[in-house]
Amino acid sequence: MHQNASSFLEKSEKKAGDLGHRQTINFNIGKYNTAVKAGKQQFADLTTARERAKNIKWRALDNLDKHLEEFEQNLTKRGGKVIWAENAQQALDEILAICKAKQCKSIVKSKSMATEEVHLNSFLAKHDIECVETDLGEYIQQLDGEPPYHIVTPAMHKSKEDVARLFAEKLGTPPDLTPQQLTLVAREKLRQKYLDAEIGITGANFIIADIGGVAVTENEGNARLSTAFPKTHIVLVGIEKMLPSINDLALFWPLLATYGTGQNVTVYNSIFSGPRQEGETDGPEEMYVILMDNGRTNILMDTEARESLYCIRCGSCLNACPVYKNIGGHSYGTTYSGPIGSVITPHLRGMESYIHLSYASSLCGNCTEVCPVRINIHELLLHNRHKAVEENYTSGGEKMSWFGWKQASLSRRMMNLVSGNVKNLFMKKFFAKAWGDDRELPVFASKSFNQLWKERRK
Repeated sequence: MHQNASSFLEKSEKKAGDLGHRQTINFNIGKYNTAVKAGKQQFADLTTARERAKNIKWRALDNLDKHLEEFEQNLTKRGGKVIWAENAQQALDEILAICKAKQCKSIVKSKSMATEEVHLNSFLAKHDIECVETDLGEYIQQLDGEPPYHIVTPAMHKSKEDVARLFAEKLGTPPDLTPQQLTLVAREKLRQKYLDAEIGITGANFIIADIGGVAVTENEGNARLSTAFPKTHIVLVGIEKMLPSINDLALFWPLLATYGTGQNVTVYNSIFSGPRQEGETDGPEEMYVILMDNGRTNILMDTEARESLYCIRCGSCLNACPVYKNIGGHSYGTTYSGPIGSVITPHLRGMESYIHLSYASSLCGNCTEVCPVRINIHELLLHNRHKAVEENYTSGGEKMSWFGWKQASLSRRMMNLVSGNVKNLFMKKFFAKAWGDDRELPVFASKSFNQLWKERRK
């Protein structure tokens, strides 16, 4: 078994038995579910809206090469600079080169999964550059030395008491502060950081081809502060975030808000289409957009898996997934967790090392049901499993076991040859460890229904 798979199983088993963790997650996801139910009421025909969004993303990716060039051309017209990064290291090297050119020692960064993907904070720290998270959830996680727990709500696994204890330990505040007081503490600590930073870094929820724009959605205003005060603005974004037209935002912004947090529209929605223009009073003097591949074209080449690139990172599939709700975000050991992370990570980081994630699913289909762009997530998990077998990432012993299971399952005569007691012994011998210490193994009856039926019918 691969080391990543062993680590995943170990963390999952530990977290699944943590009742305090489960209580916190169920409480937070319960609030989310209530909000989303209300948020969906803004759509007159939600099914049509989701289908239309899926079709827009399909067209965007089908013509991605043309849209990326159109985006570069339009952003460049307004003085922005576009950099193409084939992998994570190229993206990091380009950001470091900009930092050195600006003699940068301090960076403010708004919430960005792309920067988490390349481990930007730790990379910059090695070069003595401070990079401060300005999103409250991300700031909490940075203080605690942890990666984000969730795509949208990075500190979802922490209760308000956990955060109060963390602030007391790291910032010396009283240990019994309320959430409002904790927010004010974070605001006070971060305000000076915006003024001191030479560079502001953001991700992008969408990039818009026809205007050369970068759309950023947030609830706290920290992304606007991170781009308004520093003289240089760097955007790191995956190439799949493309939308053909600014008009598409009228659909995607409400969908992202509703499925992400249950809002009608997120509080702050900004479009950046270049550095400060002549006559404008604020904004950065320079703007760089780094278009990152980092394995995305691997998914693009796979005609079945390509659909996973439609994802708008709302996090709804995580909140719906019974596996995620029991094992938490950190057990996955990846940037993107939950069902969508289990689909894309093997393609982004290697099938051999991460194929185990595609088996971390009950295949209940709830993830597909709640996806705002109707990605067939559970079908793509099966696609990954099939691909792993085709490319020989499964052991010979496993293949033989499943072949034997298949032959027995297809033959009623073979199934009836073995008594229920023998089946129970077989389960204890070969499946007890995989089944887990916290669950009782299923018990086979001494006779199958088929045998009982035959005896009754004689």
